[in-house]
Amino acid sequence: MAKEMIAMLLAGGQGSRLYVLTQKLAKPAVPFGGKYRIIDFPLSNCVNSGIDTVGILTQYQPLVLNEYIGNGQPWDLDRLHGGVHVLPPYQQASGSDWYKGTANAIYQNIPFIERYNPQYVIILSGDQICKQDYSDFLKFHKEKNAEFSVAVMEVPWEDASRFGLMVADGDDRITEFQEKPKEPKSNLASMGIYIFNWDVLRKYLVEDEADPTSENDFGNNIIPNLLKDGRRMYAYHFSGYWKDVGTIPSLWEANMEVLNPEDSGINLFDENWKIYSRNSGMTGHRISADALVENSMITDGCRVDGTVKHSILFAGVKVEEGAKVEDAVIMGNTIIRSGAVVSHCIVGENVEIGQHAVVGAMPAEGEKGVATVGPRVTIGERAKVGPNAMVSNDVKEGEEQW
Repeated sequence: MAKEMIAMLLAGGQGSRLYVLTQKLAKPAVPFGGKYRIIDFPLSNCVNSGIDTVGILTQYQPLVLNEYIGNGQPWDLDRLHGGVHVLPPYQQASGSDWYKGTANAIYQNIPFIERYNPQYVIILSGDQICKQDYSDFLKFHKEKNAEFSVAVMEVPWEDASRFGLMVADGDDRITEFQEKPKEPKSNLASMGIYIFNWDVLRKYLVEDEADPTSENDFGNNIIPNLLKDGRRMYAYHFSGYWKDVGTIPSLWEANMEVLNPEDSGINLFDENWKIYSRNSGMTGHRISADALVENSMITDGCRVDGTVKHSILFAGVKVEEGAKVEDAVIMGNTIIRSGAVVSHCIVGENVEIGQHAVVGAMPAEGEKGVATVGPRVTIGERAKVGPNAMVSNDVKEGEEQW
């Protein structure tokens, strides 16, 4: 039974700019927004857009991601025909071959796509926070009679040279593609979300694989080849919330924006476009009579006896009496002992912050640093972690790390 469109989700990224948070974790599995992981967003978008077949291409540190996805049931993707499939690189007869680039990753999975014989394939990125209706995008693609469409967002001109840019005419037809140019001719940034006609995509993947000089990448190879051949290529304007959370400051910022949905445009409380996740199975949270909680997101299983302001606490976090947490993202099952002060930082899962320890600091004007503590780290009593520190190992009692 043929499917109209299936999704291929690129989730192999190492996320090296997230440093300590991704040393043992694939970037799409990084926790986000209290009860989610980054990959919940594209998966929920698929379900909400009526796409029931998703291939997830994993590579780096896939264990937590594989376990988290499971059979896809939380996203209603446990289907007999279709559903969610985790696709690691194939074991070739001559030995294992890693995905060499984004295009090669899809090329290696041509047999998977052919099982569903789709008319269209949407290619998604596993490391963006974005709420998007892909059925609108497909409608645009069909109306334009396109062979390839890319979702674009207008970015400020001063930032344009940081992106892959689509130059398009008045009918949104793409005439040129610029990869991070010094002198941008457009401010339409590619979101890395593409719809292809499957027959066109297949042809270009096979040709790309046969080219020994290719980097096997969509941005560097496939898109320029489509342009060179004069294919029908269109830019779809997206105006909703989209954030590439590839750096510590952008991940921290996106979490903070969750607390102000009216201003930021990301609303995790929207009943009409739910973001689904595999929940923790913990009891409800408890805030004691002595606690003070302001403008924060407190998830299942949390126990708060201290002060929490403008922060996100993931499932199972404990904040003891006299501890202060502000402008912080505290990931699951972390314990903050009494008297500790934790501010303007991201703290990984299963961390213990000792009594009267200090982690991070509210920045002075013009400063941008976000202190980061990796998972399973212990910060000793009265230890100090500076406002720009990246901590991946235990910090002993009374020690300082900057």
